[in-house]
Amino acid sequence: MLYTILVVIQVLIAVSLVGLILIQHGKGADAGAAFGSGASGTVFGARGSANFLSRATAALATVFFAVSLSLAYLVSGVGGGEDSVTERLQAPGAELLEDQEAPAADEAAEETPTTPSVPE
Repeated sequence: MLYTILVVIQVLIAVSLVGLILIQHGKGADAGAAFGSGASGTVFGARGSANFLSRATAALATVFFAVSLSLAYLVSGVGGGEDSVTERLQAPGAELLEDQEAPAADEAAEETPTTPSVPE
């Protein structure tokens, strides 16, 4: 239940971050404003949006980071994982292969063809 709530919050924050970043003006937008591109007619005024949007982006980024860490903590199993991820993903039956001896050289030669067959 908590995992689902955190994932929903994560997605909402991610979409909000994308929207806030797309609304902001870049450094090159100031040069266009000098020639009358209409930047002074925005909702926040000519320079009023920069401070609000940058603070809102920083706050959302901080919450996004905290939720990401919380999700990682929940998924990790809360300290119960003694083995690593690669050990968990190891192919089934790999323990059997480690215990057996390698096949003899003449057995391996019999299994692989010496001349490749070319389909015609």
